[in-house]
Amino acid sequence: MHTQFFTVNYQSTKTMARLGTINTQHGQIQTPVFMPVGTQATVKTMSPRELYELGAEIILSNTYHLYLRPGHDLVAEAGGLHRFMNWNRPILTDSGGFQVFSLAPLRKITEEGVEFRSHLDGSKRFLSPEKSIQIQMALGADIIMAFDECAPYPADREYVKRSKDLTTRWARRCQAAHSRRGQALFGIIQGGVYPDLRRESAAELLELDFPGYGIGGLSVGEPKELMYEVLEHLIPVMPVDKPRYLMGVGSPDCLIEGVMRGVDMFDCVWPTRLARHGMAITRRGNLPVRDNPYSRDFRPLEEGCTCYTCQNFTRAYIRHLIKAKEVLGIRLTTIHNLAFLIRLMEDIRQAIAEERLEEFRNEFLSEYGRIR
Repeated sequence: MHTQFFTVNYQSTKTMARLGTINTQHGQIQTPVFMPVGTQATVKTMSPRELYELGAEIILSNTYHLYLRPGHDLVAEAGGLHRFMNWNRPILTDSGGFQVFSLAPLRKITEEGVEFRSHLDGSKRFLSPEKSIQIQMALGADIIMAFDECAPYPADREYVKRSKDLTTRWARRCQAAHSRRGQALFGIIQGGVYPDLRRESAAELLELDFPGYGIGGLSVGEPKELMYEVLEHLIPVMPVDKPRYLMGVGSPDCLIEGVMRGVDMFDCVWPTRLARHGMAITRRGNLPVRDNPYSRDFRPLEEGCTCYTCQNFTRAYIRHLIKAKEVLGIRLTTIHNLAFLIRLMEDIRQAIAEERLEEFRNEFLSEYGRIR
């Protein structure tokens, strides 16, 4: 890459939070950033144009799902993922590791990789570090992830250590297999909720000098306070000049707390999944707009919100659509939820620049969860 991949533009003097820029072949990303998830090469119910209008700078797609359907070879034939889905801003693909461990029935982990049965048709498949990288190179994302084992929570220390060691060995194989220019391969730090294993994992992966690092194996069922504690132990030993990506985290409180502890990138299916269940994210918490009390509520989902949904439609109308199983209902809640998180990250970046992130956090959390 000719330009520097990641630049720290400002480091807060009061917290670990920082402002940065990631440079890719498909444009710049301002960090801290929340990445909407487009699992199957689409953010559910959203068109690329709508995502542009919301200000989404990067989206995430899923290696496991695209490998099974329609197949990475077909995507490559279409000109790569950007062209296939008509999205010309940056894309990150995950390695498929998490999905193999969470979705695939009858999986078998060996040193070589993971043998599993497809959740679609039961066919036997095999994913190795080399295969994951081969798929991700064919997809052509700007940022790709090393193949790792995501240990569950809770898990005993011995299991987590074995899993962490395997992840390190797989990371070396991923790096050796990766050859696509202009594509950044991130390593993934594992180690569960054991601070010493996290630091070991970081030290081993730092030797490989990846351009960025994911923090995997969190937000898998552990209490939020424990996740924050792990970040506090881990982030001080992570490189200052590389992006730090907390994988699978997306609730507003976790985004703010993660940024305060030095995280630069986040992704989660949470906002779009909530939307499909008739829930809207607001400053006061999650609004169950599908519920009966909102049947005659002619206010927007959130007063003062400038998104397309809130500017044009009422809670009563959206509830009617959801109850009638009209797809517009979940499109409108999805637009609002993604707009909310993208705007939240803009507000967080502004607060970092003005050295008032702690005040912003306290104000936000004093109101969050007080839904009426």
